[in-house]
Amino acid sequence: MTRIADVPADFAEDQLDGFVALYGDRLRRVPGGVVARAAGEPAVAVVVGGGSGHYPAFAGLVGPGFATGAVVGNIFTSPSAAHVYSVAKAAHRGRGVVLTFGNYAGDVMNFGIAADRLRAEGIDTRIVVVTDDVASAPAEDDRRGIAGDFTVFKALGAAAAAGLDLDAVERAGRAANAATRTLGVAFSGCTMPGAREPLFQVEPGMLGLGLGIHGEQGIRDVAMPTATGLAELLVAGVLEAAPRSGPGRVAAILNGLGTTKYEELFLLWARVLPLLEAAGLEVVEPEVGELVTSLDMGGCSLTLLWLDDELEALWRADAYAPAYRKQAAPLVATLASAAETDDAVVDDTQAFVEPSIAAVGLAARVADAAKLVRELLREREDELGAIDAVAGDGDHGRGMLRGAEAAAAAIDRAVERGAGAGAVLAAGGRAWAELAGGTSGVLWGAALEAAGATFDDTTTVFAEDSAGTAVAAFTAAILDLGRAEPGDKTLVDALLPFRDALADRLAAGAPLADAWREAAQDASRAATATSALRPKRGRARPLADKSVGTPDAGATSLALIVTALGERLARPADDHQTNQHRTERTTP
Repeated sequence: MTRIADVPADFAEDQLDGFVALYGDRLRRVPGGVVARAAGEPAVAVVVGGGSGHYPAFAGLVGPGFATGAVVGNIFTSPSAAHVYSVAKAAHRGRGVVLTFGNYAGDVMNFGIAADRLRAEGIDTRIVVVTDDVASAPAEDDRRGIAGDFTVFKALGAAAAAGLDLDAVERAGRAANAATRTLGVAFSGCTMPGAREPLFQVEPGMLGLGLGIHGEQGIRDVAMPTATGLAELLVAGVLEAAPRSGPGRVAAILNGLGTTKYEELFLLWARVLPLLEAAGLEVVEPEVGELVTSLDMGGCSLTLLWLDDELEALWRADAYAPAYRKQAAPLVATLASAAETDDAVVDDTQAFVEPSIAAVGLAARVADAAKLVRELLREREDELGAIDAVAGDGDHGRGMLRGAEAAAAAIDRAVERGAGAGAVLAAGGRAWAELAGGTSGVLWGAALEAAGATFDDTTTVFAEDSAGTAVAAFTAAILDLGRAEPGDKTLVDALLPFRDALADRLAAGAPLADAWREAAQDASRAATATSALRPKRGRARPLADKSVGTPDAGATSLALIVTALGERLARPADDHQTNQHRTERTTP
């Protein structure tokens, strides 16, 4: 929601005041917008524009190598012809003017009227309309201009900065528009300043395909795919409308529309790029970020500009505007070193002793348990995150799942190499600590390594009480690193009862499966009881009072894990784990 305003109707003017106050050293305010302060040899003036709400478009793109001036209308509203005229007249330096904007009826009329007025005064004025949105109409001339504004504006600005005459600058802009295609999706609507509701709603689990940037919803709703599915949707839609087929070079923009996080865009780009390459396209200097937005709309768009030699030179050309800067010189050394490669292969497993048959069999059961924990945490990720969010930052479920996924994968790799139980547990612990991050990642990683160290992989027999020894080592590592004590409202409150109950039942001669299940029940009761505690350590401590009434997330996840493992222990061991030479009961 757009929240910061005094008088919502004055939002566009008020935000432009702040923008000019910030960048007044390189821009000046004129009625209706901004123009770059004159510097260097006179060049063709490139005047961009449209309604507010699209920053960096349009004022953020004024500067050397880009636009000469920007006309800024009200939110999602065409600027008046008088304001277009005002900005163009101020930007003109004797070599003519190009007016460029997205293909919207109000813009077409107002920029057209202003162009006629400028021509009447003897100022040669051309118009380049952007029509890149493939979802908005079958015919190119009828399409809207959305994020393709950026590629067209960039080509025009670079051509003008290169000193080309008005005919050549206009020609470059038209060529860029003819070679640009965009498809966008919306996850949520945007909210106008002062409004309480967004302009449109996207149903949960859906996205709007083919959005506009004036708050228009998509052409149709489709089910929200994964990142890979979204990449396939965007790439296929743009390529279907490609101006030419076959291999070639393209400039690419993955554009955020206002509230889609940069990290999400980076992730999506990692899925988009291979698809473009698989289509035979060479991607030249891609841009990922917010370049043409729609207030606080959630969503993104993919733009491709098919390049020839001229357009590639214009795309690569330097530019320096408040919201966009491209300078080749500082990157020369970096780009040169990018050709260097490191052919070394990093082995993510450590050497291990030649294991016994029993150790290999037990390693297989460890791998089975690791997969079980991974699936459990996938199912309970949201629940654990919600518990953690009451007084923390809500990342416990995600962190535990990342750790479990990394551990399961590392354990599988170690098993494939023929490692024993101790070695595979250690490998899982290292992976958990490396990829999970956070406090729980460090604790679980170190604890798993400590548990693995208790197994002698050369032994031919593993007694059932070796499980208790491993749990004791696991607990000792947690206590040593975390420094938590009973009553601090941490996983220790569930772990200590589990360790003690398991040891007592094993010492009394109970079978491991029975002892483990009963100890897990103690852990579950203890985890539930943490609801009454006030945290004394960890991230929840600053919000201690808020935490009362909610169990500790770490204690809860531990109880869930040991309970699931206990249920698994009651099932028969797989044949490959059986050691016919054993004389004692073995640990699963």
